[in-house]
This record gives sequence, C-alpha cells and structure tokens, in this order.
Amino acid sequence: MDTFQDVHLDFSEDSLWVLNLAMAFIMFGVALKMDVREFKEVVRNPKGIVTGFLSQFMLLPAVTFLLILIVKPLPPLAYGMMLVAACPGGNVSNFFTQLSSGNVTLSVSLTGIATMASIFMTPTNFRFWTGLYARKQHFAEIDLEFWAMFKTVLLLLVIPLFLGMALKRFLPELTEKIGKPIRILSMLTLATFILVAFSKDSEIFMEYYHHVVWIVLMHNAIALLSGYLWSAAMRLPQRDRRTISMETGIQNSGLALVIIFSLFDGSGGMAIIAAWWGIWHIIAGFVLSWFYRKWVPLPA
Repeated sequence: MDTFQDVHLDFSEDSLWVLNLAMAFIMFGVALKMDVREFKEVVRNPKGIVTGFLSQFMLLPAVTFLLILIVKPLPPLAYGMMLVAACPGGNVSNFFTQLSSGNVTLSVSLTGIATMASIFMTPTNFRFWTGLYARKQHFAEIDLEFWAMFKTVLLLLVIPLFLGMALKRFLPELTEKIGKPIRILSMLTLATFILVAFSKDSEIFMEYYHHVVWIVLMHNAIALLSGYLWSAAMRLPQRDRRTISMETGIQNSGLALVIIFSLFDGSGGMAIIAAWWGIWHIIAGFVLSWFYRKWVPLPA
C-alpha cells in the first residue's frame, strides 16, 4: 500500500471553502467568551498552563508515536494519527471541562494559548514525528510545506481568535448577544459537513472501518488518560487534572481535516482518522464527564 496514493476522498473547492469558514467561525465563537483577565489570572499561577501545554504539544505526540510503533497501523492511518496529535485542543474541551466540574478558566486559557502556539507547534510537531516515523519505516519523508501549514493555522485559528477577543473587548453587549448563536451555528455546520463527507464516501469508510474505529478509540483513550496522569504526576488539584485530560483528549480534528484536504490532496486514510476522531471524541467527552462527576469526587 503506497503511503498516500491509494485512497482519496472526493472533495470540491466549494466544500473546502465551507469547511474553512466553519472552522474560522468556531474559533471566532470561542474567542467571544474569552477574557484577557482570565489570562492574567493563570499567569499568576502558571503551573497548570505549563502542564497543559506540555501535555498537548509534547506528551500526546510522543505517546501517539509509541502507540503507532506498537499497533503498526497502515501508513496513511499513522500519518492521520500524528496530524491529529499535532493539532491544538478542540474548542468543545471548554464545554466538557464545565460538564465534568473542571477548571473552566484554565481550559479557556489553554485553548487560547494552545491556539496561538499551534501556528508554529502544529507544523513543527507533524514534521518531526512523521520524519522520525518515515526514517524508522524506511519510507520517503513527507513533502510537507511548512509555511503552507503555518498559513492555514494562522488564517483559520489565530486571526479569528484575535478578532473575537477584540470584538468582546470593544463591543461587549453585541458579543453577549451573538456569541452563543455563532458557536451553535458553527458547530452544527462542522458536524453536518463531516456527516455529509462520510455519506459521500461511505464505501471507503466501510472498507477501512475495521482499521479505523478501534485505533481512534484507543488513541483517544490514551490521550485522555495521559493528560490526567501527567497532571496528577505534577500534583495539580483534581479540577485541573480533569481540565488537562479534556484539553489533551479533545483535539481540533476539524483543523486536521482542513490540512488534509488543503495540503495532502484528501488522503483517505488520514481523513478517515480525523473525521472519526471528530465524532468519537464527543462521545468520549460525555462519557468521561459523567464518570468524573459520579465516581471521582472533588475535595470539599
């Protein structure tokens, strides 16, 4: 099986435009509920931010690489796993942090900081780990356009983040009115897009689902668990552990899809991993939130 040339998903320029717009609006909606004062608060006690940052951009890519060496997935699936691991946390991590009684201020701050850092960390991490994997497997390394990925992250995540924060700063009353509808609309658009994309290429998914479903389930579980154990090892309080678990295990799979269709010609194996991750981590987020609230009591 050739690494990227065997399976491709049909994807038009119009579809890519819709996906880009949905991603930008999702990040814009996240920014509308962010407050600069929250950043100031975590700066006074940066341990949670540093722990969460390292969990997202150092620990998760490393454990993903180890998982790939152990389970030996098909090469396109391995690259999809590494791309998802290189992306920042997804915006719904804030929702699941709140649902699990975690530290919402830390979650929102980590989302903002990780998003800004992802402009450099996402292409750097993906290039490093895929290069290491290619050399170990004796493959040709991916011809990654670093600056193309840099520009994609900048346009879809960082610029909408700053625009949303600026709007909240200068027009707080308008922000209060439009924030929730924008977040709901953008999430529905992304979810609809993923479902439509799956239905159009359902034959490909059915052919490869037995490779994908269990890998994503295992990958996501390891991401959630590693975030929790790492923050426990750093002796963070229980609420912070839940937060970092969610920030590590709820990844921005939508960004991964944009990168795949923009820079990798819709590589089917990578896209199926990213799309299925986007569906599964929502289910896992609800299950884990219920587990935390019911079985892991917070200290009085």
